[in-house]
Amino acid sequence: MLRKEQTIPMEKGKNEMILMVDGQDIMERSIYFDLEHYLYKKPICIGVFGAAVYDGWSGMIHSTQYMIENKRDAEEILYLAEDYFLRMKEQGRDNIVTFSGNNDFTVINHLFNKHSIDLTFDEHFRKVDIQKEYERRFKKNIGLKNLERLFSIEREGEVMSGATLAKTFSRIMKDRDYIHRMPADKVERILVYNEQDVVNLARIMNQWQEVSMSDVENLEGILLEEKAVKLERIRLEEEYRQSLMANSEIENVSIETEHIVPSGG
Repeated sequence: MLRKEQTIPMEKGKNEMILMVDGQDIMERSIYFDLEHYLYKKPICIGVFGAAVYDGWSGMIHSTQYMIENKRDAEEILYLAEDYFLRMKEQGRDNIVTFSGNNDFTVINHLFNKHSIDLTFDEHFRKVDIQKEYERRFKKNIGLKNLERLFSIEREGEVMSGATLAKTFSRIMKDRDYIHRMPADKVERILVYNEQDVVNLARIMNQWQEVSMSDVENLEGILLEEKAVKLERIRLEEEYRQSLMANSEIENVSIETEHIVPSGG
């Protein structure tokens, strides 16, 4: 099992700037949570368990990650996750903050039930979904990466697709030596990607009131322009590809014509 712990400085914003939930400041009473997982018709495993908490006294976000190295770790990571949640609850952290976390809870609940782990989140924690909070405030939908952009949060590392991560965890589950053949920088990229997901949840909550509807509309305008540019580039590339194919067909016809031998005479 790979384990990584990190501390990231963050100065807490003023109360009028942070996200209040039911009128309460829950920044230091929250677990910021995200999974990278592998599903095939049903949840197969958690590949990376990622969580973070914020300590206002030290001004630090403390992130914790577990990543499986083989099929055997797929069960151990569940017990580590259970232990983490219960330890944080004992410290008074009774909120779990996610971004569109329904899938993550579906996966972890299924795997907890499969392995007879008796932890019912709804009995111990209040769930706070940042995506739903955004929809409630602005009456609009948004993805995490664009939300980070809205708050001018620079994401470290590269963005990775769920398909790429699932393929990696599938190979880890099927081949116990695969992790040892993986480049070290690929493992680190996966961990950084997950770490940024949880750490940036705390950063977004900390800056919640710093953006306005005007900022949201400006970003939407920029995204529409970028989409139009992308579509135009795709159109031009397709047009160019079609012209190459047409020219190639003309050349082939010319070559075939040149090789026709006149009959008779």
